[in-house]
Amino acid sequence: MLKKRWKILSADNEKAEVLHSSLTISLSLCKILLQRGMDTYEKAKDFFRPQLSQLHDPFLMKDMHKAVDRILSAIEKKQKILVFGDYDVDGTTSVACMFRFLKKIYPGDNIDFYIPHRYREGYGVSRMGIDFAKENNFSLVISLDCGIKSIELIGYAKALGIDFIVCDHHLPDTELPPAFAILNPKQKDCNYPYKELCGCGVGLKLITAITQQLGLSAEYYLDFLDLVVTAIAADIVPITGENRVLAFYGLKKLNDHPCAGINALISLSGIKSKFSINNVVFIIAPRVNAAGRMDDAKKAVLMFVEDDEGKAMEYAKMLHSDNTDRKDADTTITEEALSLINGDEIMVSRKSTVVFKPHWHKGVVGIVASRLIEKYYRPTVVLSQSGDIVGGSARSVAGFNLYEAIHACREYLIGYGGHFAAAGMTMHPHNVELFSNKFEEVVEAVIEPHMLVPEIIIDAEVSFKNLTKSFYNIITQMEPFGPENMRPVFLTKNVCDTGYSKIVKEQHIRFVIKNDDIVFTGIGFNMAEKFHLMQMNKPLEIVYTLDENEWNNEINLQLKMIDIRLPET
Repeated sequence: MLKKRWKILSADNEKAEVLHSSLTISLSLCKILLQRGMDTYEKAKDFFRPQLSQLHDPFLMKDMHKAVDRILSAIEKKQKILVFGDYDVDGTTSVACMFRFLKKIYPGDNIDFYIPHRYREGYGVSRMGIDFAKENNFSLVISLDCGIKSIELIGYAKALGIDFIVCDHHLPDTELPPAFAILNPKQKDCNYPYKELCGCGVGLKLITAITQQLGLSAEYYLDFLDLVVTAIAADIVPITGENRVLAFYGLKKLNDHPCAGINALISLSGIKSKFSINNVVFIIAPRVNAAGRMDDAKKAVLMFVEDDEGKAMEYAKMLHSDNTDRKDADTTITEEALSLINGDEIMVSRKSTVVFKPHWHKGVVGIVASRLIEKYYRPTVVLSQSGDIVGGSARSVAGFNLYEAIHACREYLIGYGGHFAAAGMTMHPHNVELFSNKFEEVVEAVIEPHMLVPEIIIDAEVSFKNLTKSFYNIITQMEPFGPENMRPVFLTKNVCDTGYSKIVKEQHIRFVIKNDDIVFTGIGFNMAEKFHLMQMNKPLEIVYTLDENEWNNEINLQLKMIDIRLPET
């Protein structure tokens, strides 16, 4: 296991005491609330009791009136509308929401959707998509989760007489595309109060605005919250503010009466308990993403818009099959990549990883890059080849600007794009080694040593006596968890083994440990390498999250271990 840095967060004690006196919950939890921006009783109340009334007026978003008027004008004139979206979870859910909504208010054959093929067309608005719109007489295109950087292509559409409404959440450049309307809360002159919506969230605001303009009931947009929470979870946007409200009510919808497509995916998962954000991230999202990675993402939209349970299940099974193929490719390529690194002493000692095999499936190279970081924690690029072009994905480590490092290697690249934590690039085969060496040179020059050691963020130090059922109940009320509102991580010092801890299935530890004479059980996945620390009969420090375990119809609190160490001297 990689050695990790432990970082314990702090909070103002006086402010914590004030919050403690008004909320009457554990002081440790009050400190966690402070760390997350809940510094008053009112903010804490809004956090613990999300209300749909906390959602902002959609017309606060720049260009919303223009977008609504253009869509209603298209309906009135019986013009054809094409809903266009990216091939990932955020894109396909966005398209499904908009398509289903427009079909409700504009029956007939004048609405269609278009998802670009990942390998034939690439990311975002495509020329093939615009040509499809022209050939089929679409005069309005609504792009979702893409379009903000498609200046030339939207200019091309405009020259063909096609209007674009762009609904996007990616950071705009200085120059904006010549669209009829642009809905993006990250625009510099947009006064929309919440900036962190995903693409599906921006699409939902447009649906909400049209609903309000037409005087329709709120159910017209609330009906899509199961798809919105799927996008929020998959796109790893902050679970704060409006996203938290949408995720909270989205999970309710997803658990109580999801659309036929999501219901089919839940059935295939075999999970009987309530779905959490975590379940969405690890069960629903990979199956939806697999469609675009391994084949064509269009079938994900077809599943989401299908009302017939049987037909939805057929599409869900296709996605399930794509995901099985994706997992097989992912496992095989990861093993091959690790053997490449392990077989080369120079590669092992580098500050970066660049691996390349022409036959690797390009749909999973980004996932493989993330897997390699779990083993060798450093900026990583995984490359494969299609025809005469080598292409790949890169993933970063916390705090390191990957995009800048790729940009510094641009002399060896045909094209590249991305952001701080992830990027993609293409190059000619003869430049692979040159790129690899230059990338290592750049990383080695600028990366700080601490960035090469993974960090565990610890919210609070507690004793086992703090870990009561009521303490756990408050934690569950902090859900849904996600970026900027992660499940609280705790540290307990002076912990001793009871002698009953053991290794299970050769790689996990079943903990039975005590602190202040209170005994807790815990599970530490893939922590067997650290079992020798338990056998030293010395006080230990442990980091964990608090969980529930059901066994023989009994529910007890248990620790989900993250790391363990001897006290540092």
